Amino acid sequence: MTSSSARAEGWEQRARSGDRVALARLLTLAERGGDEFADLHPTIHARMGHAHRIGFTGPPGAGKSTLVEGYALELRKRAESVAVICVDPTSPFTGGALLGDRVRMNRLTLDPGCFVRSMASRGWFGGLARTSEDVADVFDAVGYDRVLIETVGVGQSEIDVARAADTTVVVLVPGTGDAVQAMKAGLMEVADLFVVNKADRPGVERVVAELEEVLQLRADAEEKPAIVQTVAMNGEGIDELARRIDEHKARSAASGRLATRRAARAAEKVRRLLEQALRERSFAGKGMERRIEEALQSSTPRSPYAVARELLLELGLSGKEARKP
Repeated sequence: MTSSSARAEGWEQRARSGDRVALARLLTLAERGGDEFADLHPTIHARMGHAHRIGFTGPPGAGKSTLVEGYALELRKRAESVAVICVDPTSPFTGGALLGDRVRMNRLTLDPGCFVRSMASRGWFGGLARTSEDVADVFDAVGYDRVLIETVGVGQSEIDVARAADTTVVVLVPGTGDAVQAMKAGLMEVADLFVVNKADRPGVERVVAELEEVLQLRADAEEKPAIVQTVAMNGEGIDELARRIDEHKARSAASGRLATRRAARAAEKVRRLLEQALRERSFAGKGMERRIEEALQSSTPRSPYAVARELLLELGLSGKEARKP
């Protein structure tokens, strides 16, 4: 065992004993990635499976942070330990997270039974950061009961959370136009539960009615997602939200869907790791960027497909893969 591996395993052991400094270092290691975390992950993976991962997503301004905080406080009343992963937009100046969610969740950051981790999206599409799932793995392994994942909030393309979570909550709000229509193509199809937040505003009945109409089209859904109305600012409806999430967890576990979803998450992770390794290996030390530029700087314009097939052959791969989208 290398000194770095021993150090990481020491952090993992201390984090499981409640050492928050060791946990913070472990989370930083997960965010950074690389061989040191990869070497440690088998130890982490062996301890995973206890935590219920719940993703909260939806358009900006829906009150996700307030809702997550309210739900976490409800869980703390039951003496459940809670980890919160807030994926913030990347600062264009520093490249880091703006940390707005951590500031808003100050009641959680002062609770020893909670741990709030803000992450920068760093240009990663889908609403999460590249290593959000690895951070969730760490929280799971060190013994947290619930891991809440709040996405950036970018709209209908923000569906990575559905793969990262055991239960996906889509948060909408009245008074911002036809929110349901804008989200039909993405999040509407992956939600396990809908929350209409700020339900004290005019137009809440319209949003609920639109949701009901859209859900009628989900004929392939194994169960109809519940719709919960909340006013997260004053805690209204949070207890109902907690009950509905617990119900979804129980049904998913009993039907086998929870195990299936977790297996699919692991398989997707393997695919992404392989793709990343193959991409890095293919480009490393081969001057591939330079070869691409040279191939395209021909006096006769060349098709990108033809160039890709040529370079794949140089790498010892069949050129047929370049035809696939």
